[in-house]
Amino acid sequence: MTEFEDRELIDIYSEDRQSKGYKKPRHGEGSKLLPDEYMIYALGLIENKSNKFLITRRTLDKKWAAGAWEIPGGGASAGETSMDAVKREVYEETGIDLGRLEPLSVYSYKNSDPDGGDNYFCDIYHFRVDFEIDDVDIQPEEVSDYRLSDFSEMKKLYERDGFLHFKRITEALDAE
Repeated sequence: MTEFEDRELIDIYSEDRQSKGYKKPRHGEGSKLLPDEYMIYALGLIENKSNKFLITRRTLDKKWAAGAWEIPGGGASAGETSMDAVKREVYEETGIDLGRLEPLSVYSYKNSDPDGGDNYFCDIYHFRVDFEIDDVDIQPEEVSDYRLSDFSEMKKLYERDGFLHFKRITEALDAE
């Protein structure tokens, strides 16, 4: 057993999104990304037939952005594609099964923070799904609150309290 087998691993990519052929732990010792190492995040912009988006609020015990509003998603685990990650994360956090659905669009961007070790590619998948708020079954360890919101409500939350990735979500919708 290696020192990392009992911890979640992530695949490491180069700055041009090519696999570097090795893995690192997601958290804890040995997890800080070097300047030329990147990981992948995948977020789900989940829109229902009433043109409302599913938004979630992070729990207050999160180390980063505790209590912030966001759209569901998270980091891709080792061996997982970005699409696999978004479908898994959305299901884990909200109970919404994206199954065999194809996204309406995918918007990708790169974040480089070599000093902080926060280098990543982020893919925002836009899905239209037939669901209502009663279909949502949150994961209480990850999500403290949730709601359906139109874009103007998300903008108000962003302006008042902050909303993670809001500018990128705006860019993703504008690019469609």
